Amino acid sequence: ELRRLEALDAAAVVLRTRDRSAAEIAERLAARGVAPGEREQALGTLARAGLVDDARFACGRAAALAARGAGDALIRDDLERRGLADDEIGAALAGLEPEPDRAARLVAARGAGVKTARYLVAQGFAEDVVETAVAETPPDAIR
Repeated sequence: ELRRLEALDAAAVVLRTRDRSAAEIAERLAARGVAPGEREQALGTLARAGLVDDARFACGRAAALAARGAGDALIRDDLERRGLADDEIGAALAGLEPEPDRAARLVAARGAGVKTARYLVAQGFAEDVVETAVAETPPDAIR
């Protein structure tokens, strides 16, 4: 019983600063030496209490990254690295403003050109989205 409570306390400490995925919490608990059985029980308790919800986490993280100018590929990669399932990632991406609209807004703010195109690619926007977003740039203005 004491080990279960210690595992639950360690998981609560991990959640104290920000929301995390179940896989991230399990990884942190494993690093602290919490046995697999206690990890699973702690995660189950936190999930039942509504403190761990991978679908909610995926949507929130995706929205935060999109607000910072991230494209779908960057968001997908970030969520995959955090141990989220494909269906949760897909649902999170589906809930975002369409990628072409986000790219167009960034082009409007930064101006169309090669630097902006490179920026969009680096931020994980699809090549066809980048091409469309900067297509209005006159050919002689692109260097």
